[in-house]
Amino acid sequence: MRPFGTIPAMSSEKKHRVVVGLSGGVDSAVTAHLLKQQGHEVIGIFMKNWEDDDNDEYCSTRQDFLDAASVADVLGIEIEHVNFAAEYKDRVFESFLREYQAGRTPNPDVLCNAEIKFKAFLDHAMRLGAEKIATGHYARVREVDGEFQLLKGLDPLKDQSYFLHRLSQAQMSKAMFPVGHLPKTEVRRIAADIGLPNAKKKDSTGICFIGERPFREFLNKYLSHKPGPIKDERGRTLGQHVGLSFYTLGQRQGLGIGGVKDKKAPRGGGEHAPWFVAAKDIPTNTLIAVQGHDHPLLQSPALLADDLSWIAGRAPAPGPAAAKTRYRQADAACAVGYDDAGRLRLRFTEPQWAVTPGQSAVLYDGDVCLGGGVIAAALPAQA
Repeated sequence: MRPFGTIPAMSSEKKHRVVVGLSGGVDSAVTAHLLKQQGHEVIGIFMKNWEDDDNDEYCSTRQDFLDAASVADVLGIEIEHVNFAAEYKDRVFESFLREYQAGRTPNPDVLCNAEIKFKAFLDHAMRLGAEKIATGHYARVREVDGEFQLLKGLDPLKDQSYFLHRLSQAQMSKAMFPVGHLPKTEVRRIAADIGLPNAKKKDSTGICFIGERPFREFLNKYLSHKPGPIKDERGRTLGQHVGLSFYTLGQRQGLGIGGVKDKKAPRGGGEHAPWFVAAKDIPTNTLIAVQGHDHPLLQSPALLADDLSWIAGRAPAPGPAAAKTRYRQADAACAVGYDDAGRLRLRFTEPQWAVTPGQSAVLYDGDVCLGGGVIAAALPAQA
């Protein structure tokens, strides 16, 4: 077995014309370097996916392109600036807004990978004569008997297979993830050793089109909002919310109800326990909050998911598996089943915390990501 952190040798493999998505970050920069080192013909593309706030203090697109161009210069590769903002708005952002308006909490990074990075970008790369595309994702691809599998990145702290679970066999057949075999510390070491200008650049956080700006401030520009009551599970009014779209299940900050105490709160609660968003009652425009991280209303033993997508092109058979209901969560043991409408039903060995409609439920068989779907509802124990 190859030691963790070593660069996979490719001397015996076919050399490809590979188009790399250069984001301006260190991961994609080292991706391009490794591919060139392995003998591939490498071309860089910088994707501009958002242009509404080009002059905004939070917008980093201009600096990111300068960083990507500097990397291309050091590596001696060509770079092209391509604008996918129209595709992004149509395929990702409009869905993002619809989901928030409906009271759910979408994950646009999942849709961006399926619709932009591995569709619009892939199509553009193919027009350039590319045989493969590569990104700086921490994941791996393996071909077994002509079928492509998506594997977790070997660095458990950086694995990004969760965000890639909607890729198809056709997309997987063209994808390369060179840093998926490496820990992040090794990626930064490589970048420093070869003198990349962004070797110490801070990792980007949050959603790509929001950047570091306050999330509620951003949503205010696009969503209508109607204030309403915040109530506890007994119907007592605790305060006012500014609009259901601006809250997500499990949220603790920004509720403004810290002054309400409940000495008889369920386990995990108590006089000084914090409040968490537990549910949204859309018909009455009510936000339900509970006290204590381990409150029963924050625990879900099962869920339903729809809008399913499977890496292999077929649904896994009913039976035992593991799943994540949010990124960075440990795999949770579960039983896979399907209802009469074909929706995925997962029943967990241990209840899951703050299962959130709109987020993704992603299945795994060990290191192999099977795919998943969008959480439609958390289910009670008797369902």
